[in-house]
Amino acid sequence: MLQPGFWDKQESKKVLQERSVLIAQKEAMEDLEEQFEELSLLLEMAEEEHDDSAVAEVREGIKELEKAINKAELARLLSGPHDSNNAIMTIHAGAGGTEAQDWADMLLRMYLRWCERRGYKVDMLDLMPGDEAGIKGATFMVEGPFAYGYLKSEAGVHRLVRISPFDASGRRHTSFASVFVVPELDDNIEIEINEKDLRIDTYRASGAGGQHVNKTSSAVRITHIPTGIVVQCQNERSQHKNRAIAMKILQARLYQQEKAKQDEEKQKMHGEKMEISFGSQIRSYVLHPYHMVKDHRTGIEIGNANGVLDGDIDKLIEGYLQKNAADS
Repeated sequence: MLQPGFWDKQESKKVLQERSVLIAQKEAMEDLEEQFEELSLLLEMAEEEHDDSAVAEVREGIKELEKAINKAELARLLSGPHDSNNAIMTIHAGAGGTEAQDWADMLLRMYLRWCERRGYKVDMLDLMPGDEAGIKGATFMVEGPFAYGYLKSEAGVHRLVRISPFDASGRRHTSFASVFVVPELDDNIEIEINEKDLRIDTYRASGAGGQHVNKTSSAVRITHIPTGIVVQCQNERSQHKNRAIAMKILQARLYQQEKAKQDEEKQKMHGEKMEISFGSQIRSYVLHPYHMVKDHRTGIEIGNANGVLDGDIDKLIEGYLQKNAADS
C-alpha cells in the first residue's frame, strides 16, 4: 500500500479486502489469547482463595471461550480463493408443478432467514412466481463477509418429503429443487465470452414494480449457446443495468463450471469418483412420517426440521466445511 501508484492500480481494492480479512483474523486470535489469560489468572486466584463462585465463573468463561475457538476454527476453513466474496444464488423448482414450486419458495425463505440472522444483505436479481403458488425460480446476491465460503455448501439438489398441502387426498409427495451457488467475481478476473455465443432476449418484468415495469421490456435473459447456461435479471428498471448484471452472473457461472471440470480431472487422476454437486442429491428434508433433515455428504442428521427450514442451517454448513477440509 506504501508503493507509489498503489491506489491507481485495479487490484488495490482486492488488496484492501485481503488486508481487512487478515486484520480481523489477527484481532480474533489476540482476543482469544486475552480471554484465555484472564481465565487462567482468575482460576489461580480462585484456587488460592478457595472461591467456589469464581470457579463457577471460570467454568462459564471456558464454555464461551470454546464457542469462540470453534468459530475461529470455522473461519480458518474458509481459505478458498473466492470464499471471502459475495455469493450469487439461484434456485430452480424441479418437475412437479405447484408442489415443486412451493418447495423452491420454502428453500428461498430458508436462505433469506439465514442471511437475516447473519446480518447479510440480500439483493433479489430475478424472481419468477409459480403458476398457483411458490416460485419457479429465483436469483439473488448475498453480500457479506465470506458469504460464498459459507453458502457454497448449498449447491446441489434438495429433496423434500411431506404430505402435500395441495393434494386433496392427503398423499405423501416427494419434491426436488436445485440450488446453484457461484462467487461474485472480482473485476480483475476476466472470463472470455464470445458475443456470437450469446442469445439475448428482452421481456417485460413480472410481478410488482409499478407502471414502468409493466410498459417496458426491461428484463433481460441471456443464453450461452455452447453450454446451455441461462441467466436473467429483471431487478433494475434499466435494460442496460439488467444486462450488465446478467452478464456478471453468466461470467461467474462459466468460471464455476470450468473450475468444476478441473476439479473433476484432478479427482480422476487420483482414481477417485468426483461428486458433482450440481447434479447430485445433497440433502433430504423429511416432514412425514417423521421429522428429519439429513445431509447425504456428511451424514449429519437434525431432528428439528422446522428449525432448519426457518434458517438454522449453520450445523449443516459447518459439517460440510469440516468434511471438505478433511478430504483435502
